[in-house]
Amino acid sequence: MSTNTTVALMAGALITGSTGCGAAVQTSAGGPAHQATAASAPPYDQTPTRYLDTRGARLAYRSLGPDTGGVPLVLLQHFTGTLDDWDPAVVDALARTRKLYILDNAGVGRSSGTTPDSVAAMAGVAEAFIEALQLEQVDLLGFSLGGFVAQQILIDRPQLVRRAVIAGTGPRGGSGITELAAVLADAMKKSADHKLHPKVFLFFTGTSQGRAAATAFVDRIGKHTVDPDPAVSDATMMAQLKAIVAWGSAPPNSAELAAIRQPVLIVNGSDDVMVPTINSFELFRRIPAAQLSLYPDSGHGALFQYHELFVSQVETFLR
Repeated sequence: MSTNTTVALMAGALITGSTGCGAAVQTSAGGPAHQATAASAPPYDQTPTRYLDTRGARLAYRSLGPDTGGVPLVLLQHFTGTLDDWDPAVVDALARTRKLYILDNAGVGRSSGTTPDSVAAMAGVAEAFIEALQLEQVDLLGFSLGGFVAQQILIDRPQLVRRAVIAGTGPRGGSGITELAAVLADAMKKSADHKLHPKVFLFFTGTSQGRAAATAFVDRIGKHTVDPDPAVSDATMMAQLKAIVAWGSAPPNSAELAAIRQPVLIVNGSDDVMVPTINSFELFRRIPAAQLSLYPDSGHGALFQYHELFVSQVETFLR
């Protein structure tokens, strides 16, 4: 078996989305579907998928939350993650007070096109998405690989971003980022040995508290009843893995991070095995207006383990 096939099989275990084929709703930016209030909008697991054509791709996204006239929040997802892998406990809570736009990048889930194999190209897709929605400025929430993309947007198009939240992520050239394949292999072995979902080992600690949080998280995600997202393809997994390894292998970009002027909230767990926690401190050290929040007895998925605390901090930070 080739290395690429092995990695694709390991990465496939991360997927929790369904391959159902529910009908999707296509709307244009600012159309009637964007005017729903928080009181009338369905919860995230019943939120329909919409589509937006830009740069030759039909991008799938979901939007919920009230149109208050404030700055909307754009969510950028992790390696192999689709719209269905966002935790409703986080999404629904954030959507109580602000408009959210949740994106499947090109080639991911129901989005058409070829998945970019670089973080810079992924950021370009996200930037085009924001522009196609005719949003003058946004806040960003990037998790893991999505945190790499958020950093790149801050560097490339700072005028698009007011504030950013990045979780479970690290700087270009960060410690341990290139070790993803080995981390996945270890999680797969533990998953088979213990008959538990790989995210139990990838996103959470092995303590009783970590296991309880992992069980609750796995039970919450992938339950979309309207327009469930299909699993990502092997080609998407390999493109994303290439982008992650290239990000981790690149020389540090300390000067670019030092030039970021927006406030950035950095969140992680005390023991992140996917993007080691030291990377969060390095981001905090290099970004001038950064704030750092590390949660105890938690890992890569700390924002989901401590979802109430995370949402509270994000709401305060984005005011």
